[in-house]
Amino acid sequence: MSVNPLFVALDTTDLPHARALAQALSGVAGGVKLGLEFFVAHGAAGVQAALADVALPLFLDLKFHDIPNTVAGAVRAAAPLAPALMTVHAAGGRSMMQAAVDAAESEAARLGIERARLVAVTVLTSLDEDDLAAIGVPGPVEDQVRRLAALAHEAGLDGVVCSPHEAAVLRADLGPDALIVTPGVRPAGAAASDQKRVVTPAEALAAGASHLVVGRPITAAEDPAAAARAILETETETIPRPGRADD
Repeated sequence: MSVNPLFVALDTTDLPHARALAQALSGVAGGVKLGLEFFVAHGAAGVQAALADVALPLFLDLKFHDIPNTVAGAVRAAAPLAPALMTVHAAGGRSMMQAAVDAAESEAARLGIERARLVAVTVLTSLDEDDLAAIGVPGPVEDQVRRLAALAHEAGLDGVVCSPHEAAVLRADLGPDALIVTPGVRPAGAAASDQKRVVTPAEALAAGASHLVVGRPITAAEDPAAAARAILETETETIPRPGRADD
């Protein structure tokens, strides 16, 4: 995986637009993220079409959360897309996450490709303590994030997805090798939109994030490549990044 920490979220259902963004960001971003919105509209064939002839790692963000057998099947079905990263929900439990890891490993071996790295979503960055309390999870957001991250680590996942606000404590909890992927990242002065717990890219990396996810500040810019380049040059260039040497 590229040492470039920046994954750009292509949150659109417009296939030509997604393809144009991917082409514009090739050679600038560290990868692109395609999620449920795009996948429901276009499926696996759409993912392949969006990234055809584009040398960018894929973060396939479908947040699998179901019984272990179903999630294992979904991971196997996604493997031919050769994603660099895939997400599951840590709230699905240890057995579900272990099934996902086993499926990723066995299917990658069968296909002769590199295994996708699996990262577990802890608490969505659109949620705060009031939201968690409403679904029966009392206490600070950080406590729930740490519980779910520990469970993912025990299940053998490669890392977690969390708010940048929890990156530092999870780096301490999980050690230097874990992937810590942080959405809810906005350059200084950008609108928070529907994210409730946001920081700047520099703050996220300094806290221990290994990968950043940025969407609208780049994709809505007049020149997305320039916007991505500005983030990398002004906010991430001098920040030391923990994580594996081959990240």
